[in-house]
Amino acid sequence: MPCPALPDGFDFTDPDLLQHRVPFAEYAELRRAEPVRWIPQPAGLAGFQDDGYWAVTRHADVKYVSTHPELFSSWVNTAIIRFNEHIERDAIDAQRLILLNMDPPEHTRVRQIVQRIFTPRAIRALEQRLRERALSIVAEARAHPGPFDFVTQVACELPLQAIAELIGIPQDDRAKIFDWSNKMISYDDPEYAITEEVGAESATELIAYAMNMAADRKQCPAKDIVTALVAAEDEGNLGSDEFGFFVLMLSVAGNETTRNAITHGMHAFLTHPEQWDLFKRERPETAAEEIVRWATPVNSFQRTATQDTELGGKLIRKGDRVGLFYAAANHDPEVFENPHRFDITRDPNPHLGFGGGGPHYCLGKSLAVLEIDLIFNALADAMPELRMAGEPDRLRSAWINGVKHLQVTLD
Repeated sequence: MPCPALPDGFDFTDPDLLQHRVPFAEYAELRRAEPVRWIPQPAGLAGFQDDGYWAVTRHADVKYVSTHPELFSSWVNTAIIRFNEHIERDAIDAQRLILLNMDPPEHTRVRQIVQRIFTPRAIRALEQRLRERALSIVAEARAHPGPFDFVTQVACELPLQAIAELIGIPQDDRAKIFDWSNKMISYDDPEYAITEEVGAESATELIAYAMNMAADRKQCPAKDIVTALVAAEDEGNLGSDEFGFFVLMLSVAGNETTRNAITHGMHAFLTHPEQWDLFKRERPETAAEEIVRWATPVNSFQRTATQDTELGGKLIRKGDRVGLFYAAANHDPEVFENPHRFDITRDPNPHLGFGGGGPHYCLGKSLAVLEIDLIFNALADAMPELRMAGEPDRLRSAWINGVKHLQVTLD
């Protein structure tokens, strides 16, 4: 099998590349010819003092790595595949306190606690309030004269309000959460002019905000989720600092990813009008899963090999970083028929947009699917004639498949 033809120096985590496009052609080339490929990278460029990473592009291989944490660690180098080149190693290691970057058994302990807020019963209890909020968000956007930014006026609102409802953050504070989370993940984008230091400060502010919530509930318990997570810490609940880091993760995992799925979904509908017409007419239950597959809001996470092992015919050495490229897996023709077709009736749809399974499979999947369903049903009812007024303005990021702005209009 011939080696894939990639330009010299091609890097799947290059934020300049990802600001313009998702490299589907290059993913396809690797899946065909070398599904596990070493990608050289200058030491320090991604914040790590090594000389590159393995790019994993097949669905089966991404699932294998995801479901074998004993071989592929999230803790050693964290799950973030590329930091700013100026980050200090201490700052990387500090992120091991976030659930995303833990390994079992510590990950198992913390996940068993926080998953209490994502039970089917807890999500059902939120549904009516979120439905009302979705209708209100869309009605307010519809009242806006002329073109408007779908990202800031529609897509970002429901995920923020859902988080606020879920853990009791006052709705008036949702703008703070939006601002802090944006700054934490936007250090690669010049529009925001965010330095690594500003991102770290935002993370600190968000953690402090959440820790204060936890301290208040410990002092004055209430009948809410925060109290359930932090009260009686010695009985297996979260410490205040653990709750702070959980809210930090939730602000990205439950906010940035869902709003980008909604934005990419709207763009997909407006560029595939037959699918928008189908959705308005039939409202298939399969639509949200296809939107997530199509959007794949996280381009990639990484793991680090804990021992020498083989993957895709390649010897992975202990300490090597392994990049999991979810969009590549979600367009694998061995798994998906016509993978480059946006098809809201696709079923089955074993996409990896919520992770590849294993311990880090997305805790909030059912909440995200609910939010996507609610917002698109509200849009189909109130804005059936919505159309694009400009091309998406993509986020410059090494690992988030984000859209900063999407101009739409009803005129």
